[in-house]
Amino acid sequence: MKKSCFLLVPLLAAAMTFTVAAESAVKPLKALLVIGGCCHDYATQKDLLVAGIESRANIKIDVCYSAEKNTKPVFSCYEKDTWAEGYDVIIHDECAADIKDAAIVNRVLEPHRKGLPGVNLHCAMHSFRVSPEFKKPMAAGAEGAQWFDFLGLQSTGHGKQLPIDVTYVSPSDPITKGLENWTTINEELYNTISIRDGITPIAKGKQGDAENIIAWTNEYGDKKTRVFSTTLGHNNETVADARYLDFITRGLLWACGKLDADGKPLTGYAPAAATVK
Repeated sequence: MKKSCFLLVPLLAAAMTFTVAAESAVKPLKALLVIGGCCHDYATQKDLLVAGIESRANIKIDVCYSAEKNTKPVFSCYEKDTWAEGYDVIIHDECAADIKDAAIVNRVLEPHRKGLPGVNLHCAMHSFRVSPEFKKPMAAGAEGAQWFDFLGLQSTGHGKQLPIDVTYVSPSDPITKGLENWTTINEELYNTISIRDGITPIAKGKQGDAENIIAWTNEYGDKKTRVFSTTLGHNNETVADARYLDFITRGLLWACGKLDADGKPLTGYAPAAATVK
């Protein structure tokens, strides 16, 4: 028996070494965070998001930041057709309601049409309003509705800032499994005027008598591109909240196909994983 135990110890050690080696061989996901524009403290929030997500997953985030405080910010990364090459996922956090040039919007969407996963945060839902009819429900495929088709949901505005009661509507969903419902600080509850077929609501928010979908997933276009979106994230305190960062990191991992059924990162994609440059 003692001899068997002595033999077992080096075998276990070898197995553990193999596991660590396997983890360290996994390259980090590469993400691009596009952030800036009107109405938010994006100078602070870009740093909160990068630090918060990178500490929760094996991921490296580059930032395309516009310091312009208007609804038509210029993002240098969007100037080339090849703007998304080399990235595994794009995090959209623009507040750019008046970028209405269809050519720009189609350039932004083209990598996603080809299968590049996307994550959309807060004001991204109110950006790229190509059509002057954006305040009316627009059918899928309608002219000027291409950004709403990508999101999977059409929103036009919000009410006063008040706390939002967050309820995860599908506890078995990998993105929300094990997460507890919570209440935000004063935040903006976005309305919903049109929903695309095939989206999966994963969280609802309530302010008084008003209740709307605040997080969902979508399979976009012919490639069934995975897209995760949440309307939460106006104020710095929310963006810095561990519950928010846990949630959006899971959404990102799901979009990239790196989240298991229990809501855990797949092997190599946990934050403790050593990375390969």
